[in-house]
This record gives sequence, C-alpha cells and structure tokens, in this order.
Amino acid sequence: MFTTQQIQIRDPYIVPVQSEDGKDQRYYMFGTTGTTFWNSPKDSGFDPTEECFDAFSSTDLQNWDGPFRIFTRPPDFWADHNFWAPEVHQYQGRWYMFASFKALDKCRGTQILVSDNILGPYVPHSDGPVTPHEWECLDGTLFIDKAGMPWMVFCHEWVQVQDGKVCAMQLSPDLRQSAGEPVMLFRASEAPWTVVNSGTLNRVTDGPFLHRTESGALLMLWSSVGARGYAIGYARSVSGDILGPWMQEHEPVMGEDGGHGMLFRTFGGQLMCCLHCPNVLLKERPMFLAVVEDGASLRLMKV
Repeated sequence: MFTTQQIQIRDPYIVPVQSEDGKDQRYYMFGTTGTTFWNSPKDSGFDPTEECFDAFSSTDLQNWDGPFRIFTRPPDFWADHNFWAPEVHQYQGRWYMFASFKALDKCRGTQILVSDNILGPYVPHSDGPVTPHEWECLDGTLFIDKAGMPWMVFCHEWVQVQDGKVCAMQLSPDLRQSAGEPVMLFRASEAPWTVVNSGTLNRVTDGPFLHRTESGALLMLWSSVGARGYAIGYARSVSGDILGPWMQEHEPVMGEDGGHGMLFRTFGGQLMCCLHCPNVLLKERPMFLAVVEDGASLRLMKV
C-alpha cells in the first residue's frame, strides 16, 4: 500500500466506482507512470517491452493499493514509446481507455482501448490512432453530447503547429473510428494567461477535460504554460455545446507548478480537481483540490 505522496504519476485521472448495493466504494487512479515515459528508442538501453500502464485503487484518496498492470504493449503494437495520459471512461457497459502513443516513424496520436473490467487488461479497440495520422496529437478525452453522440476532444500539438490547438471530432457510436473531420475549438494564444515557452514562439495546449456544471454550463479545463510555470485554465462554451464558441477565462485557476487536471465527485458529493504537482520530472505527485462552482465559474481550494 502507498500513500498519495509516495506515488509518482503525471496526468492523474480518477474514476469513482460504487457497487450496486452501495457497500463497496472505490476510487481508481490512472496516469503516466514509470521512469522512461519521456524516452524513445533513440535513447541508450530503451526497452519498448517495458512500456505499459498501471493503476491504483483507494477507498479514501489517501492510501492506495497497487500498482495494477492494466495494459502491456502487445508485440505487434504500432507504438513503441511515450505511453501517456490514460483516461478510462465507462460507455455502453464497457470500460474504454483513451491514451496517447508515439512511434519514431509515426505521429503521436490517441488510440482507444477496451476492457470488460476497470482494471483491465485493456486491449486495442480502434485500429491505431483515432486522431489524424498526419497530425501530432495527444490527450484525447471522451465527451457525450446532448444527443448521446460520442466525441473526442484532443490537442493538436505545438510541436507541429507552434500555437497549440484544442480540437473536437465526432466518433462512431462504437468508438472504433472517427465519424467526421476535426474541428478546431481554440488556440492556446486565445487565453490571456498563456505565455510562450522560453526561447521559442510555442504555446502549449494539453490535458483537456469537459465538465457540465450544475447550472448547465459546459466548461473545459486545459493546461498550458503561464507566467509562473505549468498551469490550468478553463474555457466556457457560449452555446453550451461542444462546438462552442469557447470563451477563455482571463486568469488560470491553478497558476503555478501543477497541471493536467480533471474533475470528479467524491462519494460524499464534493466536486474535486485532481492534477499532478510539482511539474518536476519523476517528482510528480497526485494533488486533490476542492472545487467550488459559482454558476459558470470554478474556484480551486486546498482541502
């Protein structure tokens, strides 16, 4: 068993699961783990067979069982490095993982995997990445619109487009492939709080997460580089639908040394934000902050 402060993880993602009789309540945590997630086959000693995803479980968000191996790279898998940011969503009775992968001769993309059990094992569901194969993409997340149709929101990376983009693309009902062309929702530079990376003209977009408030507003958390480092801001859909238009908040909700956030509710009903902090290689830890909704606004508060 591990405490929260003993778990090194980036991009943490929490899924609360309660048994039908309500007696078993457990939080499952997914994320980017291990020590080689930045590495590639060009690095000395790199072993693609070690690329995988693990998960943890807890009843109190403080003490965690695991790690549980939930995905191991199949021998014929298209990607061989940068296994990043797995998210797990329950959809039509099964568990679907959206995760980012990379190969030396292929663009980074989000592939969808599936399992009948939240702790896997997960196997490939889509035929390779669902994101456009000629785009460098990451951090795909699932969104279900008011008509019940699935979408994937993802980032078109600054490494290819300089001013990072957040895009949306409708998926087929079985989540196996795209069902339309990507639509750009906004660029990183549209948020007043973002800054360019030091010594470059690049602006980052990553970690989009959709949240419908109790008032009905549709918000999107996303991360970039702000004046004090890695940060989380959010945008609001003026139409209340995925295609927006999207208006950016002027200030980030988490302005320093922490990012790639998502929202979930505890079994007691408290809305929480989970993110990683500090944003320091191999020192990242999960952080949980209480969230206060005020209409179409959010505030993060230390517990």
